Amino acid sequence: MLKESTVGQELAELDKKHFIHPTTAISQQQANGPAFIFTEGNGIHLTDVNGKTVIDGMSSLWNVNVGHGREELGEAAKQQMSKLAFTSSFSTYSNEPAIRLATKIASLAPGNLNAVFFTSGGSESNDTAFKLARHYWILKGQPNRKKIISRTKSYHGVAMGATSATGLKPFRDFTNSNAPDFYYTEGMSSAALRETIEKEGPETIAAFITEPVQGAGGVNIAPEGYFQEVRDICDEYGILMIADEVITGFGRTGTFFGMEHFGVVPDMLCFAKGVTSGYAQLGGVIMSEPIHQDFIALSKDTLLHGYTYSGHAMACAVGLKNIEIIERENLVENSKLRGEELLKGFKKLQSKHKIIGHVRALGLIGGIQIVKDQQTGEGFDAPLAPRIVNEAAKRGLIIRAVVFDQDTLVFAPPLVITKQEIEKMIDILDETFQAIEEEVFQ
Repeated sequence: MLKESTVGQELAELDKKHFIHPTTAISQQQANGPAFIFTEGNGIHLTDVNGKTVIDGMSSLWNVNVGHGREELGEAAKQQMSKLAFTSSFSTYSNEPAIRLATKIASLAPGNLNAVFFTSGGSESNDTAFKLARHYWILKGQPNRKKIISRTKSYHGVAMGATSATGLKPFRDFTNSNAPDFYYTEGMSSAALRETIEKEGPETIAAFITEPVQGAGGVNIAPEGYFQEVRDICDEYGILMIADEVITGFGRTGTFFGMEHFGVVPDMLCFAKGVTSGYAQLGGVIMSEPIHQDFIALSKDTLLHGYTYSGHAMACAVGLKNIEIIERENLVENSKLRGEELLKGFKKLQSKHKIIGHVRALGLIGGIQIVKDQQTGEGFDAPLAPRIVNEAAKRGLIIRAVVFDQDTLVFAPPLVITKQEIEKMIDILDETFQAIEEEVFQ
């Protein structure tokens, strides 16, 4: 342990000196160093440099769907890298893993979603969807259709377009020059979407983008009928509907894609994260067949959009093996069943602890609101969720706090989690809430 501790101290100092962390308070990093330096993962567990093992209650960043330590995925990467790690997909060049994965994803996608454009991750996927939507309307002879509407409390990534589409204002305020032509509508009201469209002019709007379940905004689940109404409104005004399934895809919600819960097929569907369970960087956009055919018929010039690693052979090979694991181990069904148990556990905690407000889950994505008063929903003057996150980590559970609009804890454990492991999570949360309440109400 002494040797590991010494290594940990060395790495912590190097981390502070050289590693700028994403979505981190730089001053906090410099003062305290890394909270964990992980060296190993197995299933739902992570182990740090000092030998401490914790439950990864967030699948790291909502993405390690098949769990940590999957040697099959490492072997798939090794085999592909040994033959062909990468080759360009520009100028019609191709490779077998990209072709096979695009075909497989098309077979799993809802409705007539059928053609895939690959990216390296979620932000690139959403930026790609915006550009393709705008270019589509140029091809259709309606170049004034360039506005993108998104929902309040939405999160779509941190590339320039993705940041500008994000409905969480602090992300947009991080920079002083957001991209133009992005607009926001109240996140849970189809009537508000109609009002926004009428105000801006339907003839100026290219697309509406929405998450099936808002993740970073606090795991917000839309009211019944919302997405059907939104689909009808988009059809009425001739507006493309984009589903951001970066978090919700590949089994997270208990269906392969989140939109399947609502019986709605978007015109484009963006994915990333769970497509490789984080074992390789990969994302993409699935386009409906009618739109794909319009591109084929109308686009006479080069499609001037693409990333160096679009259709990366090794990443696509990992994606194929990852989907094979999801299907072979029935992880979509496991997500549904374990998600029901997770929500049941949340409700049990809610009845026991007075700081728990609204609880929700859809498959293995869930949220717990933290309140000062359960009856009124009044929150604490200062957010309490970050303190709860720290306390849970001490007790062996990693979760995440969201404090943009409400004081909320969010959860997204790997889809391989068992009933017993769900119960362990709930037990740790029970102890954590008890400790925090004793502090707050002493």
